[in-house]
Amino acid sequence: MTTRIVSAVRDVEAPAERIFELIADPASQPGWDGNANLTSAAAGQRVHAVGDVFVMTITTGDQRENHVVEFVEGRLIAWKPSEVGKDTPGHLWRWELEPLGPTRTRVTHTYDWTGLTDENRIARAEANTRDTLRASIDRLAAVAQSPSASDRP
Repeated sequence: MTTRIVSAVRDVEAPAERIFELIADPASQPGWDGNANLTSAAAGQRVHAVGDVFVMTITTGDQRENHVVEFVEGRLIAWKPSEVGKDTPGHLWRWELEPLGPTRTRVTHTYDWTGLTDENRIARAEANTRDTLRASIDRLAAVAQSPSASDRP
């Protein structure tokens, strides 16, 4: 039996606000995505609320709409991807941030495919493991901790 909800957790030496900005700004995501699935996103799509939709270009050249379904500024963001103009197939990416102090944050990254209805996507969903989620957190941490990130909130 395959687990359809997978999470990874890591404490990161960076403020929650800085980490959240990197997640909430789709243009920055290709720089830290551990799945190496994203190539670009237009600037100016910063997420602000449930109901927002941002568009990413993936490595195949196709675009994906990402429908924000959970949002708490600075703490929580989750979205369901879909092909442009189509219903979401039912999988969700979630990021939760818990400040542990002014410069330390517990980051939880979850992939939930309990609602996935497209059988053609099952193999790809199964490939998202704790290790691949952790890779995204590790890359996100490296960007958040870099000197060039010091001018971000």
